[in-house]
Amino acid sequence: MGSERQIGSASALARSLLDLCRMRKLTIATAESCTGGLVAGALTDIPGSSDVVDRGFVTYSNEAKRAMLGVEASTLATFGAVSKETATQMAVGALERADVDLAVATTGIAGPGGAVPGKPVGLVHFAAAARDGRIIHREVRFGAIGRIAVRQRSVVEALRMLMELARGPQASLKPRREAVSRLRLRVARTPRRHAVKRRRPPRG
Repeated sequence: MGSERQIGSASALARSLLDLCRMRKLTIATAESCTGGLVAGALTDIPGSSDVVDRGFVTYSNEAKRAMLGVEASTLATFGAVSKETATQMAVGALERADVDLAVATTGIAGPGGAVPGKPVGLVHFAAAARDGRIIHREVRFGAIGRIAVRQRSVVEALRMLMELARGPQASLKPRREAVSRLRLRVARTPRRHAVKRRRPPRG
């Protein structure tokens, strides 16, 4: 029952996120480790998602994180793959490489093995980045609830974080670029209007 609720929740969230991104003309990329592509899968399960979803990076190994997302070797050596620092670099790397408006990253220990001191099974780090420079991070300790449940709950959390950034007033630079274009157009027209006024003969 719990798994079905999580799947339903992810599907509804994905649908709402896609609708919001369409309205705001935002594009998305995902960078996934412990979820193995499930976040991208939840989005692309929905018909018509290609106008929002650009690509998904599944970077399960440290080498993949370095090669595909530009995560620094020193970050992995110092903080480990399951860390705020790695998750943040994954999200920023996806944002830069895909040239999208929003990106989310997941890295964690789904279990049943893989726990190390200070990093138990069920620990997942999430990071989401927006083109305007906003970055959010969350550390969630789901506990030893089972590999499938950790991954499913991680999908829901990742979608929530994307939704949070998508709702932001400056989630995309596209509206700003359009505003700048309109401003430039007005500035270019202003001297011509003044010139016309100056050429009018004085009254009386």
